[in-house]
Amino acid sequence: MNFSQMHEHLRLELLRRIQRGTLSVSLLARQTGYGQPHLSNFLGGKRQLSLEGLDRVLKAQQMTAADLVPSRPPPFEMEDLLHVPLVSHSTAMYEPQLRLAAVQKLLPVPAGLLSRAIARATVSRRAWHRFVAIQIPALDAPAMEPIVLADSVVFLDRHYNSLLQYRPARANLYAVRHDTRLKVRYADFQAGRLLLRPHNRAAPVDLLEPGPGESPGDLIVGRIVMVMNEF
Repeated sequence: MNFSQMHEHLRLELLRRIQRGTLSVSLLARQTGYGQPHLSNFLGGKRQLSLEGLDRVLKAQQMTAADLVPSRPPPFEMEDLLHVPLVSHSTAMYEPQLRLAAVQKLLPVPAGLLSRAIARATVSRRAWHRFVAIQIPALDAPAMEPIVLADSVVFLDRHYNSLLQYRPARANLYAVRHDTRLKVRYADFQAGRLLLRPHNRAAPVDLLEPGPGESPGDLIVGRIVMVMNEF
């Protein structure tokens, strides 16, 4: 892993901690002695830190360089099985390459189910670890019942963040970044906003507006390729 990759892994980890509410830019500024604008530029990907600055941020956050090294899933145990990492919503949203500590478990899936999947990703997404799985909390399930049930596991293709229809006459099902978690919904882009439509018509439709410099694809973490309702 080169110096630029270390910066990117650190930046994403800090953003993940900010998203979780365990860190803020002002707190990091007090810990490191850097100004908030300097850190905001780093977190926004507009500049890099010096080697001394990298060490200072790692020390302030009680991290080491080893924490920035992405994990690699173990090789296939059988030729016809692929092991998909089960991760948190935050990891699925913000970690292009998965750290070993972020993988909760590995779920065996027939390789043929995933190998045939077509990718439609923006350039930046093509370097991400492709398939991950997340668990759907009971609070979010009613909107998608009976397609997705409480505590089910859904498998995401993070190389598909396009709004183009995958199959004719069938709406794509996506995992979309919504505040601090992912929502599983059908999605359309209308009048500058992303419309998140539930399967259950009694549930509300969510409207998301991309932030400055964001596209609809930035909000889409991946297309749902498989749902495991019995887990």
